[in-house]
Amino acid sequence: MKGSESLQARHRRVLLRALLVVGSMFCFGFALVPIYDVFCKVTGLNGKTQDRFVGVIDVPEGVERSVRVQFITQTNAGMPWEFRPVLREVSVAVGQPTDVEFYAANPTTINMVAQAVPSVSPSEGAAFLQKTECFCFQHQPLKAGEETHMKLRFFVDANLPDHIHTLTLSYTLFDITDRDPKTKS
Repeated sequence: MKGSESLQARHRRVLLRALLVVGSMFCFGFALVPIYDVFCKVTGLNGKTQDRFVGVIDVPEGVERSVRVQFITQTNAGMPWEFRPVLREVSVAVGQPTDVEFYAANPTTINMVAQAVPSVSPSEGAAFLQKTECFCFQHQPLKAGEETHMKLRFFVDANLPDHIHTLTLSYTLFDITDRDPKTKS
């Protein structure tokens, strides 16, 4: 009997350790997404862009440089909206605020809410494309059959490395209707 209690105690310890390992792995996996997002924002890795730029646009005297900015849009799988830039590309002077628009339409018979997620390539240039106003900062609700033009105001930082002549700003539009608190009853 005493030997079986010892065996049970060992099994219990092994089980508790296994549960602790599984629980730790779950917590680590859950934390990876926010950690990765912070890492990408700080380093510009994977084309993650910064949040809204707040500050003074500083262009050193004598800097006269233009950069081509291209716009690409796509919708996530299952997102039925039409989504495109009004202009596919613009040429901008560094430090010069520029406004562009994106068109979105909800062709469905239901009210929906979308969220745009930006990415910049080359990823080295992500930290130099600064958005001061962007539809990607808020959820975008559209009623059934509704369409809209969404504004983006940005500038390219004068410190953009000289070897980068073109930046591509890509947006993916996601359906977040089920996750938007305003659509919950």
